[in-house]
Amino acid sequence: MITRLIDKALNFQPLTLEEGKQLYQKLPLSELGLLAHELRMMKKKDKIVTYIIDRNVNYTNICNADCHFCAFYRPPGHEEGYVLTEAELYAKIEETLQLGGHQLLLQGGHNPDLGIEYYEDLFRKIKSRYPIKLHALSPPEIIHITQISKLSIEEVIRRLMAAGLDSIPGGGAEILVDRVRRKIAKNKCTTEEWLEVMRIAHKLGLRTTATMMFGHIETLEDRLEHLIRIRELQEEGGGFTAFIPWPYQSKNTVLGRRIEGNTTGHEYLATLAISRIMLNNVDNLQVSWVTMPVKIAVAGLYYGANDFGSIMIEENVVRAAGAHYKMDTAQAEYHIRMAGFIPRRRNMQYELI
Repeated sequence: MITRLIDKALNFQPLTLEEGKQLYQKLPLSELGLLAHELRMMKKKDKIVTYIIDRNVNYTNICNADCHFCAFYRPPGHEEGYVLTEAELYAKIEETLQLGGHQLLLQGGHNPDLGIEYYEDLFRKIKSRYPIKLHALSPPEIIHITQISKLSIEEVIRRLMAAGLDSIPGGGAEILVDRVRRKIAKNKCTTEEWLEVMRIAHKLGLRTTATMMFGHIETLEDRLEHLIRIRELQEEGGGFTAFIPWPYQSKNTVLGRRIEGNTTGHEYLATLAISRIMLNNVDNLQVSWVTMPVKIAVAGLYYGANDFGSIMIEENVVRAAGAHYKMDTAQAEYHIRMAGFIPRRRNMQYELI
């Protein structure tokens, strides 16, 4: 049975939820990792490990989504709430460019005072001043804009593209199972809404990423269902450039008062490996050194991953929940080389720079 499933995976045939569960539960971690690494080498065919330099700028922390896993947001009217001024944002962009970054990862809360005109104006001003790519507004933010501005998803995306949007980050996916979403993020978009934003973005020619935040209240079956939903959508449009699974960070969160949220290295590597095995049609798999010790992230390069993620000049959301790992370009390249791979910078499209 297990040998048949391994052969099926090695032929890049999609596995069912039950088949993925069998491999996850019955293969020792070393063998699961070996299978994932073999698939990675078959798909990528070289020892290059990529990374990107960008800055994760949170333009506002005001949010009415009330996610129980988030320590970053402040509700509307809170004294610590903010919206970055244009001058503050421009200073961050200029520093990013000086440090070799070519992309701005721009995300924020569900601010009820910001309609689509705010984003159009902001994007146009940024693009008129700086040669930088805008990787901006995760699906929940786009759904929020549709509700505030009373527009369809396609209208919102088209208008944002016309204003300068280059690609969409895969944030806000958490676990793509509504039973879980209702418990941890009841005011955020549904599974189908998240997928529909990405479906329309792909149809309009935008490239996007996909994520999974795991290690909280979800089950193994929920994780596998999440992977299958990503795989099915990729089969439709092929617009996902990468998949990034990362462990929930529990410090300072409402959810953290109920559960620890401390994902072990074993569980992280197994989840990384099963992601590569289940996502037979997604080329790139990213490690998360921001939320796991660097030695575990480096080990992940032998558990299916081929990308070291972003050298984040700035990151606020997971840091607010307790993550504290930092790295510069030299350190990232050192770790990649020490693991036996060749470091190369890339852009969001996974083109080498």
